[in-house]
Amino acid sequence: MAKGGTSRGWALAKYLSLRLVLIIPTVLILVTVVFFFMRVIGDPITAAQGGRLPPEEIEARKQAAGFNDPILVQYGRFLANMLRGDFGRTLTDNQAVSDILLTKGPATVELVFWALIVAFAVGIPLGRLAARKYNKGADIAIRSFAVLFYAAPVFFVALLLKLVFSIWLGWLPISGRASAGNQTLLETGVQTNTHIYILNAIQYGDGAVLVDVLQHAILPALALGLLTAGVFIRLTRINLLQTLRADYVTAARARGVAEGKVVSKHAFRNALIPVVTVMGMQIAMMLGGAILTETTFEWQGLGYWLSQYLLKRDFVAVQGITTAIAVVVAVASFLIDAINALVDPRVRY
Repeated sequence: MAKGGTSRGWALAKYLSLRLVLIIPTVLILVTVVFFFMRVIGDPITAAQGGRLPPEEIEARKQAAGFNDPILVQYGRFLANMLRGDFGRTLTDNQAVSDILLTKGPATVELVFWALIVAFAVGIPLGRLAARKYNKGADIAIRSFAVLFYAAPVFFVALLLKLVFSIWLGWLPISGRASAGNQTLLETGVQTNTHIYILNAIQYGDGAVLVDVLQHAILPALALGLLTAGVFIRLTRINLLQTLRADYVTAARARGVAEGKVVSKHAFRNALIPVVTVMGMQIAMMLGGAILTETTFEWQGLGYWLSQYLLKRDFVAVQGITTAIAVVVAVASFLIDAINALVDPRVRY
C-alpha cells in the first residue's frame, strides 16, 4: 500500500512538474506572437499619435522610447521588462500598464467568476436532465437551447438581455458594475480596495450596496455564462450517456440499485471529469468573450479597456493587456490540469 501510494504521488508530481515547465514555452510563444504582430502594424507612437503631432515630435518620442532600435533589441528589452512586471506606459494617457492590470484586472476576474457560476448552474443540471430524457422532448429542447446560445454572438445575447430586462421590463441596471454613488463608495469607502466589487461591498457592510452590485452583475454574467453553459450541457449529456452504458453501471442496476442513485452516485461523478478537463479552454474563451461583454455593458475590466485602447491605437497598452491575458490563460490551464489529475488519476500516466 505504501509503495503504491508513493508511486501514485511520484506520478502526480512528475505530471504537474511537466505541465508547469510547459507554461514557459507556451507563454513565450504567445508573447512573441503578440509583440511581432504589434510591430507589423507599425511603431506604436506613429500609430497612436500620427496626424496629431508634428513629424519631428513623433521622431523624438520614438527615439526616446527606443522604437528606433533594431527589432530584436526591442524584443529582448520587452522580455526583460516583462519579467520585472513592467509592461510599459500607455501612449495616450501615460498610465503604467501594470497599474491598469492591477486595478482593472479584478473586474474581469469577477465577471468570469459570475459567468462560471451561471455556466455550471445552467449547463450541468440541464445536461444531466437531457441525458436522462434521451431523445425525448426535454432532451431535444435542451440540445436546441445549448446550440442556440453556443452559436449566438455574445454581444447579440448581451444586447438582447439589455433590451428585455433593462429597457422593456426595467428590472435590472443597463450597464456598469454599480450605481454611480455606490461605485464611489466601493472605490474610496473601504479599508482595503480589492477592486472586486462584491468583496468591497461585503467589506463595506451595507446590504443595499451589496444588492446593487449583484443586480449589476446579473446580465453580464448571463450573457457570458450562457455561452459556456451550452458547452457544458453538451459535454455533460454526452459523457453521462456514455457512462450510463458502462459495465459497472449495468452491474449496479442488476444489483437492484435505484435508478436515481445509479445516476447520481455511480455515473454522474465520472461524467463530470471531461467537464473539468475543458474548463481551462472555456476560461480562455470567456476572457475572449469578456471583451465584447464588458464593452456592451460598460463593465470596466481589462476587456473594456482593451477595446478602448484598440480604438485609440495605443499598441503599448494593447500589447501589455494581451500579454497579461495570455499569462492568465496559461496559468489557469495549469491549475485545471492539476485539478483534473487529482480527480482522475489516469491522466498522470
